[in-house]
Amino acid sequence: MSKKRQQLTLFPDEKDTLIIEAIRNQFNPEQAALIKAHVTLCREDEIVLIEKVLKNLESLNEPVISIGFGEVVRFSQGKGVLLSAIGTNKPFHQLRKAVLAGLAEPPRLHEPHITLLHPRNSSCTDAVFNQIKAYRFPGTIKFKTISLIEQEEGKEWILLREFKLGDNP
Repeated sequence: MSKKRQQLTLFPDEKDTLIIEAIRNQFNPEQAALIKAHVTLCREDEIVLIEKVLKNLESLNEPVISIGFGEVVRFSQGKGVLLSAIGTNKPFHQLRKAVLAGLAEPPRLHEPHITLLHPRNSSCTDAVFNQIKAYRFPGTIKFKTISLIEQEEGKEWILLREFKLGDNP
């Protein structure tokens, strides 16, 4: 039996990720094929009690959030590359707190970021990192929807449900 996992994810509008997706497609096509550029809101181990999480999501009254992004950073012994968030990211942390209300109080600290090269299926070199650093990334990205997604081990992530933020039509 194959293992499935779920997470809550913030997908930006495609127009906000053109450069990010171009980099992912060029330097980490395997990961790009599995999932679009995103910010993970809650990891699988945080949403095990999915019925409570869904109840929180259905009664959510949080606004659309914006996350500011800064430098690209290498991680995981330099194999991976991420676009790091800057600032306090208070709206992101407030959203996590609302989603995980009654489950994890306070939720563990999770800093938002967008993974450009995932260390599981890529390996960044100094030359590749220097190429990536030369790109101009969006400074701020808005997130209007929380997506509950699921992956069967090694396969593409699929969308199960979406939850709109704010007055997002």
